[in-house]
Amino acid sequence: MILERTPSLISQGATAVLPRSLRRYELSCEMITRLSLRETFAIFERPENLARITPAWLNFQITTNGPVTMREGAEIAYRIRWMGLPMRWKTLITHYDPPHCFVDEQMEGPYILWRHLHTFRETEHGVLVGDRVEYIIPFGPLGRIAQRVMVNRQLTGIFRFRQVALDRLFGGRSVSVREPRIVEVR
Repeated sequence: MILERTPSLISQGATAVLPRSLRRYELSCEMITRLSLRETFAIFERPENLARITPAWLNFQITTNGPVTMREGAEIAYRIRWMGLPMRWKTLITHYDPPHCFVDEQMEGPYILWRHLHTFRETEHGVLVGDRVEYIIPFGPLGRIAQRVMVNRQLTGIFRFRQVALDRLFGGRSVSVREPRIVEVR
């Protein structure tokens, strides 16, 4: 799998061994669209579509100057509002294999690690669109409490919204295969 073959921040030495107080989580979900592989990937190649698939309450805005061309090494800067607080977020495209997959990793933002693998695979039912995010929340025990009380619910809600919004971008030609779910990974 691509996520295993592309080096994570952990494998690059950012956090060689996680302190016992930190936990790594993985969010995953899938859906099938009846668009072609190229049509499906084209929707994800346009960073401006991120605003369309992000809930309005996050007040998502791309702040990168000029148009962003998706490629390995591309950087995308955003601004969001979370619980009324403005936050900057910057991602780097660390792996790019059109029209099959790409990986974006947080360079600046609220997480210690945020690594999002997007996959696209033709099946007999249509194109399977997969999301797999590995993330680490800061603040040790407080981060674990935040994960249980709030982050889990908010992230699964954001990705549920994303699936509905993607269906609209796919012209109503998709079905959800696997709802977003989050597990702790050790």
